[in-house]
Amino acid sequence: MPDRIHVALAVPDLDAAIADYTRRLGVAPRVIARGAYALFRTPILNLSISAAPGTPARLRHLGFEDARSASFSELTDASGIVWERFSSAQQEEEIRARWPDAEWRD
Repeated sequence: MPDRIHVALAVPDLDAAIADYTRRLGVAPRVIARGAYALFRTPILNLSISAAPGTPARLRHLGFEDARSASFSELTDASGIVWERFSSAQQEEEIRARWPDAEWRD
């Protein structure tokens, strides 16, 4: 069984979404790349939100954070939804490469 379900959303107002999901989940984001991205982790959820100003909020993809994942993988289901599978280390590497100035919190 995977460690966490992953949900990736695009949101029109990143700061408002960070405040809203902090309240809803009861945890602060693990990572914030100002104006671009935030990652939340709870015992069951890995939630990433990306800024998409001027567009309605939307699902980007779903997936699984799985410590046993040897490499990042991506598959599309019968409904056209993209599902990723990755380890937390693989996700961290991707975030650090894309947003090297991101703020990390323990």
